[in-house]
Amino acid sequence: MKTRDRIVAAALALFNEQGEARVTTNHIAAHLGISPGNLYYHFRNKSDIVRCIFADYSAHLRRSFVPVAGAASASPALWLHYLDAVFYVMWEFRFLYANLNDILQRDAQLHRQYLELQRELEGNLQILLQELNTQQVLMIPGEDIAILAQNLKMLVSCWVSYQQVQLPNVQISQAMLYEGVVSVLFLLKPYFHANKGPELSQLLEHYRVLAAASGDPFHK
Repeated sequence: MKTRDRIVAAALALFNEQGEARVTTNHIAAHLGISPGNLYYHFRNKSDIVRCIFADYSAHLRRSFVPVAGAASASPALWLHYLDAVFYVMWEFRFLYANLNDILQRDAQLHRQYLELQRELEGNLQILLQELNTQQVLMIPGEDIAILAQNLKMLVSCWVSYQQVQLPNVQISQAMLYEGVVSVLFLLKPYFHANKGPELSQLLEHYRVLAAASGDPFHK
């Protein structure tokens, strides 16, 4: 890996493990065994590193949540793709979800980029939900699609911080995030077409098993 890429990878790992606020550029340099000057050759400060990680986060979201039209959108394999992508992004970039407001308040440019990304994602979610209606996977009243898309986005965005309030001093775990995916399915459950009940039950069981296998903190 190039030094710049190694810095980004190390910063992401340290931010996720220790929290972004507790990690300095000196910590990142020491972790890599390079001088602070070498790090500053590639990045002016920690905010530059966070912006670079955010660019990776944004690119992943844009790749993973492109709406699919036609019969393919009714495939349970595609639903798994979307739900697994929700889990992946919450886990891989969990420091963002844990301290999102503080990070954005410190960086107006990043805040603007985040809001732009959220608007784009919400639009894609509305298209996806409408297509699932068309394919008779879901039965969502047309006037409810926008608010449901907003609620799905809000649930994913706030899931980590909500759990941290409910369970003080508990580390973010994969089990916690799989529970978030289960909650996404429960939000959609009332809208599933009656003939899709078996597929919904299989999805719920799939993510409950994954949560339990990851050390589910909620069902011990």
